[in-house]
Amino acid sequence: MEELNLPAYPFRYKDAGQRKYIFDSFRKKYILLTPEENVRQHFVRYLSETHNYPAGRIGIEVSLKYGTIERRCDIVVYNKHMLPALIIECKAPSISIHESVFDQIVRYHMVMKSTFIGVTNGKRHFCCKVNAETGKWEFLKNFPDYSEIELL
Repeated sequence: MEELNLPAYPFRYKDAGQRKYIFDSFRKKYILLTPEENVRQHFVRYLSETHNYPAGRIGIEVSLKYGTIERRCDIVVYNKHMLPALIIECKAPSISIHESVFDQIVRYHMVMKSTFIGVTNGKRHFCCKVNAETGKWEFLKNFPDYSEIELL
């Protein structure tokens, strides 16, 4: 796997035939290890261990319906009211972060009504906060700590 711009975390792995799996401590099961899954697993650990997000408030691959189309949001962080406060789209490191990635997470935001959105490919990470008054997005320097979103 490609090196990521995230801290190194200890993960449990297993091999099954030609495939490698990573243990997802949030979903409590082994998941096929793909480049995108590697980013997702590192990023949820980053949120949990660096920004103090409680594991019980993090959803992974959360289903949503956009019009008639079923989609899954990679990471959803819920506030103390169990409402989506931060949604994140993860991409493989080989995928550059460009406008279409932001378009995807903004479509999810239109359904989930989160205050923050984020995108990452494990190398580059972006987080935005919506201004409730203007509806405009403000790029943040860092992802917020959980204490900044829990009361939303």
